[in-house]
Amino acid sequence: MSNLKIGDRALPFALPGVDGKQHTLEEYADRQALVIIFSCNHCPYVRAWEDRMVQIQADYADRGAQLVAINANDTVKYPADRMEAMIERAQEKGFNFPYLQDETQAIARAYGAERTPEVFLFDQQRILCYHGAIDDNYDNPTAVKQHYLRDALNAVLNGKSVLISETPPVGCTVKWK
Repeated sequence: MSNLKIGDRALPFALPGVDGKQHTLEEYADRQALVIIFSCNHCPYVRAWEDRMVQIQADYADRGAQLVAINANDTVKYPADRMEAMIERAQEKGFNFPYLQDETQAIARAYGAERTPEVFLFDQQRILCYHGAIDDNYDNPTAVKQHYLRDALNAVLNGKSVLISETPPVGCTVKWK
């Protein structure tokens, strides 16, 4: 169960990205909405949703939304999630959002992330407005009936309440050390 509840504030982070830079929560202060997705390289659920993650960032960037993916998996047991592999994956898939590594797993633990992918959507004041899955069909984008993250982003960016604020995250478990 997530440590953060709807209405809680985003927790600060400072993590290295695939671009070789440190990224912090404060760096996105000007964004109307911040989507933090705990992610990784090897999980088939993440892989199924990656193209949609790229498309969501492309569709919402001009409206003031920023997606940030954080990989907290144990890289000793899961070498496919090492930084070198993250860099390759980000390039291969054309990630248009920061892809960060939480090597100590401290941020994932603080947020209470349990799955990959697991979405935390914050408004401009960095209040949690949505937590859960990206949509209702990981393996078939054309069969999606409920676009949870898009619906929540639309609400936040239009100053409205998020109708469905929580859904069960669907995916692999975070690979803890």
